[in-house]
Amino acid sequence: MQNPIDKTIMERRSITNFKLDPVDIDEIIELLDIAKWAPNHKVNEPWRFLLFAEAGKEKFVEAFLGAASKVNGAPSPAALNKAEYFRDIPLHLVVVISEDPRQKQRDEDLGAVASLLQNFQLAAWERGIGMIWRSNDWIYKPEFRDALGVQPGEKIVATMMIGYPQTVPQKRERTAIREKLTIITE
Repeated sequence: MQNPIDKTIMERRSITNFKLDPVDIDEIIELLDIAKWAPNHKVNEPWRFLLFAEAGKEKFVEAFLGAASKVNGAPSPAALNKAEYFRDIPLHLVVVISEDPRQKQRDEDLGAVASLLQNFQLAAWERGIGMIWRSNDWIYKPEFRDALGVQPGEKIVATMMIGYPQTVPQKRERTAIREKLTIITE
């Protein structure tokens, strides 16, 4: 028997086709305030966020274009098309964490922020807000990082594109856990 959280987990989809309708920034803040309850070792809250909305989205788009592949020194036609697509998405949230020099702490921080992002996606989905978690190659490029003020020693974990879904993709089946599970009893 499914309970409401089971249903939300199984019905949430990554959205790539958004309506142009604006998403209330206060609602995103409220959702992040819910998502922050993700497990994180010693409650160190290793994350910070950059939210690009309205005219501020252009800074995100320009950072992307600065890091995009070039043809004769200018962004490629594919990059220009992607930039137009990004301009139409209501919100862009860049999620950043500190890269602790200790491997164990880095791993724990990455797990914590991934948990926060899953909480964020599920809570948003319940309110009819969709998103996609992107970690494309351009988030690693100095041009993108510098344009957004991401400091040395910080890692961009995700760019979350956020809006109301225009269309919702069909679910794609998952492998049965029994096929991936080894049970050790002795």
